[in-house]
Amino acid sequence: MTQMTMAKALNEGLRRALADDDRVLIMGEDIGKLGGVFRITDGLQGEFGAQRVVDTPLAESGIVGTAVGLAYRGFRPVVEIQFDGFVYPAFDQIVSQVAKLHYRTGGKVKMPITIRIPWAGGVGAAEHHSESPEAYFVHTSGLRVVAVSNPQDAYTVLRQAIASDDPVVFFEPKRLYHAKGEVDLDAPLADAAPMGLARVVREGSDVTILTYGSQVQTALDAATAAEDDGTSIEVIDLRSISPVDYRTVTASVRKTGRVVVTHEAAREAGVGAELVASVTERCFNYLEAAPVRVTGHNIPYPPAKLEKFHLPDLDRILDAVDRVMDRPNSLTGIVAEGGVR
Repeated sequence: MTQMTMAKALNEGLRRALADDDRVLIMGEDIGKLGGVFRITDGLQGEFGAQRVVDTPLAESGIVGTAVGLAYRGFRPVVEIQFDGFVYPAFDQIVSQVAKLHYRTGGKVKMPITIRIPWAGGVGAAEHHSESPEAYFVHTSGLRVVAVSNPQDAYTVLRQAIASDDPVVFFEPKRLYHAKGEVDLDAPLADAAPMGLARVVREGSDVTILTYGSQVQTALDAATAAEDDGTSIEVIDLRSISPVDYRTVTASVRKTGRVVVTHEAAREAGVGAELVASVTERCFNYLEAAPVRVTGHNIPYPPAKLEKFHLPDLDRILDAVDRVMDRPNSLTGIVAEGGVR
């Protein structure tokens, strides 16, 4: 086991994928000599050459379109989108080509493309640099969508995504790039938990919190704080948000009878809405209270000085826990339209 940041774990995952398979190559803006805006690809062009770690023009549609052509020819391209809000020029390619070509060709053409997206807020950046566009891709059949929350998953799930014959949209929470954790660089990929499997990161008996990405740590902090009130919270890191591991989710909700869902993206038609609907369908007779969502507000991403009011925090999650536990709380009715209810 080696202690490293999530950024370093991603770098090591890419290095291992490049070394293990000559069909793997990486493309993106400034990823070569510079090593990427967040230095995730630092040193890789020097090690593997400019033919496999490719600096591209500032043209996201062209980058993903090129990846489609490479996948047709048997390569396994890894695309870096420089920031979350920059993915929209490539949306047509992702939705119309990447997601559909396997189905359209009756399975004859595979699209083993991994689309890495530095994602979400909490780093003091502006609009188009702090967005959470995951719902667009979750809604699109034919794509796998994953979001990592720790260095080990960053390393392992990235390698699994690159090895997969399915196209994978791979979300990396920017505010966790410098978070450290233990990583086993030598564990066989075949022994790792499947990419689509959720993980119970904290066991509890009163409330289930469903989340992913950077909100996993916020949920864990809320669970620790709730102990003071005698509330036992189970926290599930979904890891994959399309498809969702509903076997793990429903087992937890049927045990606790109460569920809170939290994510940074806006509430309206977000991933949380689908989770709540699906959990209610599967667990209606087990629920002791209506599920509650704690999300970002239904606004464009705010200026950096206001983002702390936009992002779900410990207090908002604890107020949601109070609601499903049928306790009075201070936020009910005050911010309900902005993301708690």
